[in-house]
Formats: sequence, C-alpha cells, structure tokens
Amino acid sequence: MKESQERIVDDKDSSLKLLVVLTRAYQSIRKGIEEDIKEHGLNLTEFGVLELLYHKGDQPIQKIGGKILIASSSTTYVIDQLVKKQLLKRKPSPTDRRITYGSLTAKGQELMEKIFPDHRDAVHALLGGLTTPQKQDLIVKLKELGLFAASINKQ
Repeated sequence: MKESQERIVDDKDSSLKLLVVLTRAYQSIRKGIEEDIKEHGLNLTEFGVLELLYHKGDQPIQKIGGKILIASSSTTYVIDQLVKKQLLKRKPSPTDRRITYGSLTAKGQELMEKIFPDHRDAVHALLGGLTTPQKQDLIVKLKELGLFAASINKQ
C-alpha cells in the first residue's frame, strides 16, 4: 500500500477513535454531573435552565431551549416543572405581549446561590485529570472542531 493510502486509512481510523474517546469521556463526565445535580432534587435539564437564568438573568422562554440545547417542546415541560417547584416564574414582557420571560423566584435564586459553588467544585473535580493549560488548549481545539463540523452540516 502506498504511503498516502496508509495515511488516509490511519487518518480515518483516528477520526473514528477520536469520536469514541470523545463520546466516552462525555458520558463519564455527564454521569458525574447528573449525580451531583440529582442530590438537589433536579435533573440536568432543570439545572441547565436555572443555571442560565442565574448567570444571565431573565430570558425569553422561547429562547431558553436553544441556549441550553434542548428541544423547544421539552422547554415548556421543564419550565412547568420548575414553576411547580416554585423555582421559576413566568414574567410577561412589559413591551411585547408575545414574549414571556423565565425568571428565577427568590427560592430559585437562593437554591442556586447555595448549590452552584458546590456544583462548580464537582465539575472541577471531574475535569481534574487535565492541567489548566491542557484544558485551555482543549477548549480551543474542540471549538475549532465544533465550528468545522457545523460548517459541514450547513452544506
């Protein structure tokens, strides 16, 4: 086999191996995060909504799903669950009747102030297998990979 053909096979095999390694790493990290969040009576999606509102403030409900990467049909269900738990409230826009904002209640704000520092520590522990420079390098490389994949998906 020619050297260029070997490189193509090796590169394709490397791509497959990278996909498997990324997927397994993500699954392991996600499992640890889910266990941490579950201790507070929340699921990952509920926590994602609360975290978004905690860090970014009130958000249009129609945009929340896209910001935390869930389907819009699921967003309504998650918002309803958080309203039932009295962690979130719906707030109509004062300027546009078509827009409703998701807003943390006082109880939701207190919960996030209490649990977020521990969550941050749990994430840090899960990613403790890398040094800070390695994490920063990986962030850059994964962004490049994600943007490249997104550009292919648009074609």
